[in-house]
Amino acid sequence: MALPELRLETERLVLRPPQLGDFERYAELLGDEQAARHIGGHQPRAAAWRKFLQMPGAWAVQGFGMFSVVEKTSGSWLGQVGPWKPEGWPGNEIGYSFHPDAWGRGYATEAAIATIDWALANLGWDEFIHCIAPENVASQQLAKRLGSTLRGPGRLPAPYEDAAVDIWGQTRAQWRARGAGGAP
Repeated sequence: MALPELRLETERLVLRPPQLGDFERYAELLGDEQAARHIGGHQPRAAAWRKFLQMPGAWAVQGFGMFSVVEKTSGSWLGQVGPWKPEGWPGNEIGYSFHPDAWGRGYATEAAIATIDWALANLGWDEFIHCIAPENVASQQLAKRLGSTLRGPGRLPAPYEDAAVDIWGQTRAQWRARGAGGAP
């Protein structure tokens, strides 16, 4: 089954379903202890490959998944962001993870705004969440920039049931109240 020929563009980014060529940088992300600590932990290359296949699988089976984020000027894979709803998940999530060399440049905010707009327009969601480890301050700051608020502690399904997680989120109406593209 082929993935959709979907492509979103922002000022600096192209967002599209994952492709095979994205794997090298994805494996680097999961191979970095610091970068992977809040997204399931460090993974050796073979395990990273299996995890990488989750997003193309989600696109093929559910019709949505996280988008690969590619810098327009360099063509470099920066990370992934977008709608994510595994079995047993506590809600419709807009998730994100980025390669460490993409941190601190505003890419996550830019990409998340585009994917939230897309998810709300195409998936019929009335709200969305972000599942964030309590010690993940950078992710909390992104959630705040997007207008999400802390809803309280949550629980993920197995095998992550022992991971501490806070649920951040907002409704469609709250997102729209922020203006075009969710911007304040």
